[in-house]
Amino acid sequence: MAQIETGPAEPILRRKLSHEVLDRLLARIRAGEWTSGSPLPSERELMTAFGVGRPAIREALQSLERMGLISITHGERARVTVASAQSVIAQVGDVVHHVLTSSPQTLQQFREARLFFEVGMVRIAAERATQADLDRIRAAIDAQRGADPDSFLNHDMEFHRAIAAASGNMIFVALSQAVFEWLQRFHFDLVRLPGAEKLTIGEHTKIYDRIAAHDPDGAEKALTAHLTRTNKAYRALEQQVAAIAEARHPTTPRDERLHTALPRTP
Repeated sequence: MAQIETGPAEPILRRKLSHEVLDRLLARIRAGEWTSGSPLPSERELMTAFGVGRPAIREALQSLERMGLISITHGERARVTVASAQSVIAQVGDVVHHVLTSSPQTLQQFREARLFFEVGMVRIAAERATQADLDRIRAAIDAQRGADPDSFLNHDMEFHRAIAAASGNMIFVALSQAVFEWLQRFHFDLVRLPGAEKLTIGEHTKIYDRIAAHDPDGAEKALTAHLTRTNKAYRALEQQVAAIAEARHPTTPRDERLHTALPRTP
């Protein structure tokens, strides 16, 4: 009889009870047994149903809360959260932040992905924008005129959020908001550079004009020029800052040097 070759012994680890409870609760939520907004059974009922103690139930519920699938309020039953694009995207915020800080190349790749995303978004906005949408976009540009550097970036973000809203797609709105929140801490203070404010307002105005004309091709061209120019400016400034910071703090990891070398707008 042939011998079965085996490698080094690998013990089968016993799973925690809370992990088993979590898997079963997930399966029932995914099966639609508890719909959005509905309460889960009480902790005591879950203890009886699964034959486990209170600690295992609470650990499983806390895991579901961290996943954004339920909400827990003291003194009340846990409830299945009402799913929305904002809540789902918010759940990955910490993960995205970790990814963006992993290497300079990752941050650059994210900016490229943002360009790809916003190009598609602005094309749809140019097709669907109502007069109310155009008024909001225009108001964001007007607010930038004469704005101090500390508030200029906030108005810049509002301009892009207004374009997202003009698309009529709430997924775009949620993603656009998230993109700015994820990138906000990495924005070097470019608006303080001579001529930067005027240049940005001019580019925003060209984008607005193409959206107002319901010209998707023109809107795409104007937005691509705008984000390509700003991405190049960020790369150039990052290289300058990295060189200066490396000379000052040669033993500090590059990402830490980059994030502390220049002030960011709030």
